[in-house]
Amino acid sequence: PSAGAALLEYAARVSEFRNKLSTRFSLLADIIREADHWARREKVPAIGRAQVRKTLKTREFLYNLPEEKIDEQILQGEILMRVDGTATGRINGLAVMDRGFYAFGRPTVISAQAAPGSEGVVNVERESGLSGEIHDKGTFIVASYLQSTFAREFPLSIHASICFEQSYTEVDGDSASSAEIYALMSSISGIPLRQDIAVTGSVSQMGQIQPVGGVVEKIEGFFAVCRKVGLTGNQGVMIPHQNIINLILSDEVQQAISAGQFHIWAIRTIDEGIEILTGVEAGQRNAKGLFPVGSVNFQVEKRLREMAKATKAFDN
Repeated sequence: PSAGAALLEYAARVSEFRNKLSTRFSLLADIIREADHWARREKVPAIGRAQVRKTLKTREFLYNLPEEKIDEQILQGEILMRVDGTATGRINGLAVMDRGFYAFGRPTVISAQAAPGSEGVVNVERESGLSGEIHDKGTFIVASYLQSTFAREFPLSIHASICFEQSYTEVDGDSASSAEIYALMSSISGIPLRQDIAVTGSVSQMGQIQPVGGVVEKIEGFFAVCRKVGLTGNQGVMIPHQNIINLILSDEVQQAISAGQFHIWAIRTIDEGIEILTGVEAGQRNAKGLFPVGSVNFQVEKRLREMAKATKAFDN
């Protein structure tokens, strides 16, 4: 029975939904055959959860050389990444590397810089030919969000750049668009972001967080890096609330969450996310259309106004 339960958990994980099971029966049958091999080697009378877990761990070991190399580069400082403290204009995004027969997630640093100008939001990956069409769309939505949220009564006069640091392959998908907004807001306002939280989630022009794919691999990828660097008890991942139904996490991650060593935040809006990342109130417009003084949105709008004035003065 324990093996049957473990197999059902695996079938749900393959389907990527907690309320569905995979019908890839040939894949499930392979797991049973390999688990039977381990049961015979260990001379136990029946396949149990331990043999199913050993099968999955052995498969993971056979495929995870790229993961090991990335982790080595992070630990040795070749990949510049922090999983504690705070930083301005930097955030840990989450990417999935899919090799067809095996997929895994790892964090990637997303940085943003902002100054007065008229170029708008520049996607460094696009300028260097490493951005896919969907990622380009996500960047345009980032610029549109800034325009619709802050620059209502003045022109958006900004020269901002968004970059995936130490990324040398094509980037696609819009699942990093919320992280790009957070990094850009931090750069504009000067308010630092927590580096012990990794972020995934696409965003609408109205600031609503939208679901993404590969959320399980992303969470487990960041957890793996944090565990090797050292768990602090404050680290975790921020995901869209719609992705809760996709969470079929490994035993290690579940145990860490239960022990309070790792956390998952499920959010609905950019404002919710920026408050978690900064510890500062996001701020809502009052009846006069003004953000509360000292809020993140107030600081962003104030700086954008200053940029608009500086750009106009320079043009004149």
